[in-house]
Amino acid sequence: MTTTEFNEKYKDYLDNGHYGLDIHIPSVISYLDEIFKGFIKIKGFKYYQIKTKFDSTRFYSNLSELLPNFGSEITTIIEEDINNLIQIENEK
Repeated sequence: MTTTEFNEKYKDYLDNGHYGLDIHIPSVISYLDEIFKGFIKIKGFKYYQIKTKFDSTRFYSNLSELLPNFGSEITTIIEEDINNLIQIENEK
């Protein structure tokens, strides 16, 4: 799956005016596809951008609003997981 295909698949959850996923690494796309299967079950879930900035991943969504007790922790875990996948890809 490409980033374009990912964003198309999850277009109903992509907030208006945002571009969505912008990391073109197959393992990252596969990882996100798996976790999004759960996220889309959360009523009102939206994502905005998933990108790298200053050599670090940024995952922007409304999880912190929807899950105030642990949404920011989930976001941190996702960013760390993606950073690890990118590092593995760069070591190849």
